[in-house]
Amino acid sequence: MRSPLHLRSLSTQDNHYEDFNYDHHRHLPRRKSYSSLSISPPAQYNYSSDPSSHGSSPWSQHSPYVRSPWAHHPHEDHDDGRLRGKSALPKQGLIGSLLREEGHVYSLAVSGDLLYTGSESKNVRVWKNMRDFSGFKSSSGFVKAIVVLGEKVFTGHQDGKIRVWRFLGDKKKTYNRIGNLPETRDLLMRSVNPRNYVKVRRKRCVPWVKHYDAVSCMSIDVEQGLLYSGSWDKTLKVWRISDSKCLESINAHDDALNSVVVAFDGLVFTGSADGKVKAWRRELVGKRTKHMLVETLLKKEHAVTSLAVNHAAAALYAGSSDGLVSFWEREKSSMSYGGVLRGHKLAVLCVAVGGNLVLSGSADKTICVWRRDVGGEHACVVVLSGHGGPVKCLAVKKDTSTEEEEENWIVYSGSLDKSVKIWRVSGRPISSK
Repeated sequence: MRSPLHLRSLSTQDNHYEDFNYDHHRHLPRRKSYSSLSISPPAQYNYSSDPSSHGSSPWSQHSPYVRSPWAHHPHEDHDDGRLRGKSALPKQGLIGSLLREEGHVYSLAVSGDLLYTGSESKNVRVWKNMRDFSGFKSSSGFVKAIVVLGEKVFTGHQDGKIRVWRFLGDKKKTYNRIGNLPETRDLLMRSVNPRNYVKVRRKRCVPWVKHYDAVSCMSIDVEQGLLYSGSWDKTLKVWRISDSKCLESINAHDDALNSVVVAFDGLVFTGSADGKVKAWRRELVGKRTKHMLVETLLKKEHAVTSLAVNHAAAALYAGSSDGLVSFWEREKSSMSYGGVLRGHKLAVLCVAVGGNLVLSGSADKTICVWRRDVGGEHACVVVLSGHGGPVKCLAVKKDTSTEEEEENWIVYSGSLDKSVKIWRVSGRPISSK
């Protein structure tokens, strides 16, 4: 059934998806901003299965940060600044905000009880229990992507560089930069041989192991020890984490890559500004690992902005600039199209999965929380609003602070309003009363 909510389709000539429909210089939507913090009932949202509708940095010696005066916790005890008891926190809704005048928030990552936030300031801030914990700075441009593996943190930047950092675990909570991808030595060795060069725009030639445009997305295959990086240079690169070697560079799309996710059964999915979602399979060819194109799941006029995977259900979700979230489910040897989730008035900029919940953040400044039922049906259980700008990135982790039978999740949302908000959500619908 089609949703009665009117969705205004968006199109853009800009490959870089975060710039569409708002001012290039101010990064603010050309719409009236919302100022309230609210939870909206989801009665007007549904989903459709109609496919037609759809070296070491000088900053690394010690943490340059002290406790942020911009951290705001709506449920703090004003006497000593401590959080109140668990019963004082809402079962669903906003539980905190992290604010800092450092620019638009482009990337988030959660590892254990640590939250990493990246922004246009070139800073990566580290938070623990909604408090300033540590931070580090790179001179490599906006922080477009962050992934974490153990004590290693990988950051992708606007200038095409990937930095590698390690947490030292000392009293100063120091993060040291321990390398780059590719490493300088490997880059120099490959630069000697002309066969290692590829032609890029404006007839330039660069080594194939290096991204020459913004690194927009990354994903880690923990079992295989591989890091995947996608770039606005239209390539997908595969890195071996143990020795920082670039194993493969794939001309994956006809336009900028916006998202890459490691999935199930040896599959890797990529989404691009060319409107396509592609499935790649890792195969062993001789002694080398190669990635082969399995199928193209989606071809549309609107840019694919984000991807997320539900591993337990073997399902893939793709957000796009027309405000829709498309999804597929694994059936035998292929992916079967499931339909679209409709809930946003403007482009979907980010998608995340937590258990049976799917979350979509949008340029309309809201976050839709969808529940996936056993039969594959989806329903929007809550709409989170409160950001003053487009919701650019999402991260989810399981809430371990409650003992309720039904799983609760902590959601972190980063926005172009320069803030990160923290929410608690569950699969239970919110009453409209």
